[in-house]
Parts: sequence; C-alpha cells; structure tokens
Amino acid sequence: MSEILDIAMTVARLIAADNILLLCHKNPDGDTLGSAGALYWALKALRKTVSILCTDAIPSRYEYMQLGLYDGSYEPQYIVAVDVASIQLFGDLTANYGERSDLCIDHHPSNSGYADAMLLDGDAAATAEVIYAVIQEMGVEITPTIANCLYTGLSTDTGCFKFANTTARTHRVCAELMEKGADFVMLNEILFESKSQSRMMIEQIALSHLEYHYNGRCALMYVTRKEIEEAGADGTDLEGITSIPRMIEGVSVGITMRQLESGSYKVSVRTSGGLDACTICAGLGGGGHKRASGCEFFGNLENAKAAVLAEVGKQLKD
Repeated sequence: MSEILDIAMTVARLIAADNILLLCHKNPDGDTLGSAGALYWALKALRKTVSILCTDAIPSRYEYMQLGLYDGSYEPQYIVAVDVASIQLFGDLTANYGERSDLCIDHHPSNSGYADAMLLDGDAAATAEVIYAVIQEMGVEITPTIANCLYTGLSTDTGCFKFANTTARTHRVCAELMEKGADFVMLNEILFESKSQSRMMIEQIALSHLEYHYNGRCALMYVTRKEIEEAGADGTDLEGITSIPRMIEGVSVGITMRQLESGSYKVSVRTSGGLDACTICAGLGGGGHKRASGCEFFGNLENAKAAVLAEVGKQLKD
C-alpha cells in the first residue's frame, strides 16, 4: 500500500525530483488533463524537466492548455499519476510506467493505493482542487494558463458546479482562479455550451438504445464500437453523454455503456437519492464516488448489462 503524504510532504518530494513524468488515465477527461496541465506548468516554473503522457489521444478541445506531451527525449526518474484511481486505468502504459508510479495525487476514495506514495483528498470535488493546494504550497504564481487548467478540472468534474460533490471550498477555489485570470467565459463555452456534430450523433444513437429497468428507477443506454467509429466520436463526446440517463424524471440510477476498442465495455454509473454508485461499480471491480463511478466489463453486451443491472438491483432492493 501507498505511503500517505500530506501536501507539504508531497511538495517536498516534487521539488527534490527532476525528469518528471505526469501520467493521466486512459479516456482522459477534463480533471486528469487539467490537473496534469496545471502541475506541468507549475513544475516548469521551477525549471524542472517535465512532461505528460496518456495512452489515449488528447481531445482537440483541450488544446488551450498547451500540454507538453512526453516525446521520449529523457528517461523519467520520478513518475506522478494524476487523478488515476487504479493501475488498470493506465491502459497500455501500465507495465512501462504505471507500475513504476512514485506518487499518486487523487481525490477518489476508492483509490487502490498502487503508487509508492499518495496524496489523497476524498472530500475534494476534483483532483484539480488538490493540485491547487499543492501549487499554493510550492509558492508558484498561478498564471492564467494554470488557472485555465485548474478551472477545467474543477468545472468538468462538478458538471459546471451542479453535481453534489461541489462544496463551498470548490467555489472559493473557483473564485480565486477567476481572479488569477481563468477565462471562464471561453472555457464554459468550450466545455459546456457547444457540441460537435459527432457528439450530437452519438447522443442520438445512445438514446435509440435507451432502456428502463426496475419500474423506471434505472435507465440504461449504450453505444457499440462500430457506432462510435461511424459517428466519428472522440473521448470528449463519449464522456459528455454519461449524465443523460440520470436526467430522466423518476430515474435514480443512470447507466451509460460504451464499447472500447478492446471489445470490453466502459460502464458509467450516476445516482441520486442516497444510492451509492461506487458500491454498484465496486461489485464489478470498479469504483469512484458515491454519485458518479465507473468500471470496465470484459464480455459481450448482454452479459455486461446483466452484470451491472444485478448490482443496481442490490441498491434498489426491488
């Protein structure tokens, strides 16, 4: 298990390190990328050699963060996982880099403790909230670019500050980021107010597969790999549909399933009314938060649906 660090200890180790590699989770979202981006720019300000690596392509909508991606020009001496709750989430990077993680900075209470050391704040709305505290402790100036990265992580993991994980601290951090130059108008437009044609197409396809279970208390929708490829959808398009089933009136558990290139299914679970999404996903080897969790199922569609619905039934006690 990981050695548990506080913020001061984490900063001391980062300052002592060089040739640093920041790892994001596969199917990268705004929090893993925004957190890595903010830490990247903070470490660059300290004249560290640092870069970012992810097994999957970075969606083009995040270009404004100007992420410095690893090009193999140096041998990493200190590997930091950012917003990665379990080693399986590194994808193809697991053997070469993930298993060598020196430090993990995260906010998922279900973190498996795979890294040598860990800074974990399970009460934080996003890992970006934790990174904000780390950068403050470093004494690095929060530039508009860093502020944009952190705002991205905070806003996307809270559904633009609508989800139940949003706290007063989240809003205070957000206000400070705005004061530091975060271009929240531009970011909100990119992240929440515009949809690509492929996103609209994937929503249409997913809704065509919408199913209701447990007397309408659970809604499930899915997209196959073939449908994803035909729509030309990227990771951002797919991540954006996960909240749709839970938005339906009377639904307490919303499930979105999307087939990965490997053939397995990524399952996203969103809940309300005191139901625990993390417990549902833990029964299938996943985890996350009480209201939003995920897992990966290796099997065909019907078996995947049956497995996740069985776990939902334990929560609904129907």
